[in-house]
Amino acid sequence: MDITTQMVKELRERTGAGIMECRGILIETEGDMDKAVGILREKGLLKAQKKIERATGQGLVEAYVHTAGRLAAMIEINCETDFVARTDVFKELAHSLAMQVAALSPKYVSQEAMPADETADPKEVCLLLQPYIRDPARTVNDIVIEAIAKTGENIRVRRFVRFELGC
Repeated sequence: MDITTQMVKELRERTGAGIMECRGILIETEGDMDKAVGILREKGLLKAQKKIERATGQGLVEAYVHTAGRLAAMIEINCETDFVARTDVFKELAHSLAMQVAALSPKYVSQEAMPADETADPKEVCLLLQPYIRDPARTVNDIVIEAIAKTGENIRVRRFVRFELGC
């Protein structure tokens, strides 16, 4: 099958992988876009696992205020360098996660942060385990791992807070 530049461009936009990597995967999968995306996600997961121990001393705080001003969320997300903290990928991740906190009201960042006596379902109260609001087939952790693969740096959700008028 002939791999076109349009196919490479589409795969690159969907995954954030490099041009040559996209081209190679498309050749390997004989142009099957869904299979190529799956392989690149797996590779991204492996890359993210290698970076998980790196220190995250930079980042940003993102605030999201819902339309009527009755609900707001603030989240701190850290990365390794200020260069990555200023990228569109990182800023979009921070904004999306602030919206996630506002929409689904998690109590904890991860399951490790849950107290031992907590009886709630971790998938409901842990931000990283919740279904992502823009794509419920994936978790918030999947979105963070995807951002790690795109930026090449470790990314960590440090903390968040949610405000609701009258609560």
